[in-house]
Amino acid sequence: MTSSSAPTVRENGTGTPLVLLHAFPLPARMWEVQLERVPGPAGDDARVIAPDQRGFGTAPLGDLPPSLDTAADDLADLLDGLGVERAVLGGLSMGGYVAMAFARRHPERLAGLVLADTKATTDTDAARANRERVAAAVLERGSVDLLIEERMAENLLAPGTDPELTDAVRKMIAEADPAAVAWAQRAMAARPDSLDELAALEVPAAVIVGELDTVTPLSEARMMAEALSDAELTVIPAVGHLSSLEAPETFNAAVRALLKRVK
Repeated sequence: MTSSSAPTVRENGTGTPLVLLHAFPLPARMWEVQLERVPGPAGDDARVIAPDQRGFGTAPLGDLPPSLDTAADDLADLLDGLGVERAVLGGLSMGGYVAMAFARRHPERLAGLVLADTKATTDTDAARANRERVAAAVLERGSVDLLIEERMAENLLAPGTDPELTDAVRKMIAEADPAAVAWAQRAMAARPDSLDELAALEVPAAVIVGELDTVTPLSEARMMAEALSDAELTVIPAVGHLSSLEAPETFNAAVRALLKRVK
């Protein structure tokens, strides 16, 4: 890379490497429950790796232009640094977009794929325009207060979510760097359709979606599951877009089931 973005990495366990890529605009600590529990009681079911992605958490943003390909190449560099040749890659929301970019650019390094509350299709014109609106606004204001004002935490979670979880998500959003928010919004707006790339993959996959996810709904999850050659679809009842936080045990069970299918 011409501009370093070495991420802070959370890691736990031994066994099959499982890299978890966080949602927008949260840091890697959204995966705390998965880091603790997916490795299993003996800690040897998986080596769970959760990096902060470019600009989020304590990872520097760097000066490269917005691109999910750059984020995917950051991940390849991370795996090199960790001595991991192939990994199961899991991404939720934006993390799913990065996982699909990685599958497109580095397919030989993919041992399995978890796509959670994400989609393989491109943004509509309206969605792209909204991303640019948010990017411009947070940069102009030098603040991510707009995300709180527009009730992003509440919109990501199912109605009736535990207020403590809503508060925790709101706090993580509030910590995001405005420049990183703008960079990620513009990178996501420019992403290509990935259905053909998913169809070409020959690794086991899990597609997970919250039943009440309005950001990337069940119809998008079904499209991905149907495109993939070896995918299991898990629909988690009564949860929204952040299924790993809202229903961690059900989410973790789907991930562990995939790990058992990985060769």
